[in-house]
Amino acid sequence: MSTQEQSAATAASEPRSPDVVVVGAGTAGCYAAATVAREGYDVVVLERKTETEAGHIACGDALKGADAFPEAIPKSKLEPAFTNTGVDHGRFEIPQEDTVLEIPVPGELAVIDRWEYGRRIIEGAEDTGVEFQYDTVVKNVRQADDGRVTGVDTIRKGDPVTYEADIVIDAAGSLSVLQDNVDFADSTFDTNVNYSHFCSAYREIVRVEEPVEWDDALVFKPTERAAGYLWYFPRTDTEINAGLGFQMTEEPMKLVADLKKDLENRAEFEGAEVEDKLGAALPTRRPYDSAVHPGYMAVGDAAGHVNPTTGGGIAGAAYGGKYAADQAIEALETGDFSEATFWEYNERVMEHFGARYAALDVYNILSTAIDVDDLMGLLAAMPGDKLAEALYSGSTDIGLKLKLESLIKSRGHWGTIWNLYQTKRCADDLLAHYEQYPTSPEGLAGWQDRRDELMEQVYETTGAEPKY
Repeated sequence: MSTQEQSAATAASEPRSPDVVVVGAGTAGCYAAATVAREGYDVVVLERKTETEAGHIACGDALKGADAFPEAIPKSKLEPAFTNTGVDHGRFEIPQEDTVLEIPVPGELAVIDRWEYGRRIIEGAEDTGVEFQYDTVVKNVRQADDGRVTGVDTIRKGDPVTYEADIVIDAAGSLSVLQDNVDFADSTFDTNVNYSHFCSAYREIVRVEEPVEWDDALVFKPTERAAGYLWYFPRTDTEINAGLGFQMTEEPMKLVADLKKDLENRAEFEGAEVEDKLGAALPTRRPYDSAVHPGYMAVGDAAGHVNPTTGGGIAGAAYGGKYAADQAIEALETGDFSEATFWEYNERVMEHFGARYAALDVYNILSTAIDVDDLMGLLAAMPGDKLAEALYSGSTDIGLKLKLESLIKSRGHWGTIWNLYQTKRCADDLLAHYEQYPTSPEGLAGWQDRRDELMEQVYETTGAEPKY
């Protein structure tokens, strides 16, 4: 080994000591890192992909809440990645009922080029002083004798590199490997997590010859089983993000084959060219009850910050990253890296979107226990604006008049629609409970006991197998 190679190997093995280590250069990781770095702290983001591939993530490319993002990375930095800002509603195709529902979507909506967006948020974080290390795979998490996380051990281009830090922020995505290596025995961190709480998804970027007629809509279509759906999201009127996902509670689907079959049966995709293919897993579950541990916080997909009915997670990840970073800053200023210092992060997540997502998960649970044809008949009977409320707010007010109209339209599915109304009551009760999320770690166990009682009512009402 040459002297230069020996020096490089020695440098690679010497510990690095930033204030904060963020694992993962996705939305949550970049916003967390940028927020902390803006306060003058030393932040390193570790990304397993190459610099060229970083930001290339399987995603539906639909962005809800595009008008309101945290300020750590200016929206002007992201706007070049917004390829279609003319989308304003969902188009729900129900072949079983020979029906198409036009569903209004509340708030600002856009379709993006996710890879370009990924590059933009990395550049935005770099502008604040964040250091990025690519080709870096985390192999282990370091903990002190008292359980506090103190850093990570990594391999970078074949060389071991240790990062010692006051705080580790886990933005490593679904089923994060970091969580397999941390001992959470003495903390509130949610360990009630398994693969069945996640969705397997696959998407292609498809270019068509003629502009599609629905370039102002997000198109959804159910799969032959209730626990999955196809999507067609127009980046432009000729470039479509076409994908398919299913909950892992179900028998595996042949995602590529099923998507190809549907594409072949749609006239607008005749002669289309596939430009990019990618698959991923994402949460279709409630947010983690607690995503904090001494010296450690999980954000984004790694903490279940995804709308479990639509799979949308960009805005939640951005704000989850900000809220975790705000508590990281407080910890760095006070020298207190305990759960108590980080707890406000949990509270802010639940207040902003976590409670809604937990209520929406009730409808996911219902979908696993209901016949797909009955479910489609039920959806076809619901007014579009009420369906939009249910999809995005976790609850909806359905008065007597609408109940009667829906019952008449859904003749043959009355048992199913009654089940929906009963399930809605369960979702409302759960939403109200999440709005009383505890203000300290000490209150979590009692809060969980009551939540679990409410979940028993969900399973009894829906007839579904317990999810958690």
